[in-house]
Amino acid sequence: MQPTVVKMSQPFVSLCPEITRSDALQVMHWLDNEAVIRYLADSRDVSASIGRALSRVHLPILTHVFNHGGRFFMAFDRRDRPVGFVRLVNAPSHCEMVTVIGDRENWGRRLGTSAIHQGMKLAFMEMRVKTLIAKIQPENIRSLKAFLGCGFSHACETPLLTSLSMTAERYRALLGTGMFLGSSEIFITEIDKGRLTELMEEHEASVVDLEYEVARAIVVRSENVTADVVTLNSRALVQMDGQSVEVVLVYPDEEDPATGKLSVCSEVGTAILGCKAGDSFAWRVGGRTRHISILQVLYQPEAAGHFHL
Repeated sequence: MQPTVVKMSQPFVSLCPEITRSDALQVMHWLDNEAVIRYLADSRDVSASIGRALSRVHLPILTHVFNHGGRFFMAFDRRDRPVGFVRLVNAPSHCEMVTVIGDRENWGRRLGTSAIHQGMKLAFMEMRVKTLIAKIQPENIRSLKAFLGCGFSHACETPLLTSLSMTAERYRALLGTGMFLGSSEIFITEIDKGRLTELMEEHEASVVDLEYEVARAIVVRSENVTADVVTLNSRALVQMDGQSVEVVLVYPDEEDPATGKLSVCSEVGTAILGCKAGDSFAWRVGGRTRHISILQVLYQPEAAGHFHL
């Protein structure tokens, strides 16, 4: 699960759980850089360990090699270029997050902050962890600022290590505040939220991104939603990578891609839910980043007084 709505002028990172041989070689390259590994506690032998694994395992996909003890994700920018990685390491009482932006030219662009946001979404929405921590060396000012800016709070501190934490409860409370980087406002009606909540309870394992979008959405009464918002059963003109297409946002049992009816549980359907005409954002679809714009809402049930839809 990688998607995120983001204004085109804002930093963007998506996380991919599949690790290819090329990704592994890229990670080795980053971990051979002293500037990159300076603050990584377990980094000295990691590059060599990856090299040994590559020599033993002659497969194009190496996800299983990287997922020992937790989950490993490659981080990509809006042009689908690898820029770093995120590790979520399992422990008995918590999950630890490690983030790395690999190339110096990408430092200071807030890609690390975007990667933290995506890591939190995966940890809390998909892995269902209760507490997420980050262990950071006190002199690593850049990382401390990034995690604190994402809502983490001080847990404990020693001369060698500062531990920051985020709980699932705090994370969900912060989702609705709009504080997370790159999350443009989206709106859903009270009726749609109720229906979507029921839908998510039935399909919990497959609608993580939808759950995230509903959790962060601004909820409004049906009669108060503006006519330019994509609500359920709305028909909209959408542009994807420069190509315009007319779509209708529907519930899963009404899905019919041949006629433009997109399920709200589909990647693009979840992407456009609650967006307004004029919104442009990046969203990872089918393993690559798509650039999506809402050109026009052609029909909205609420604007037409069709509140029963």
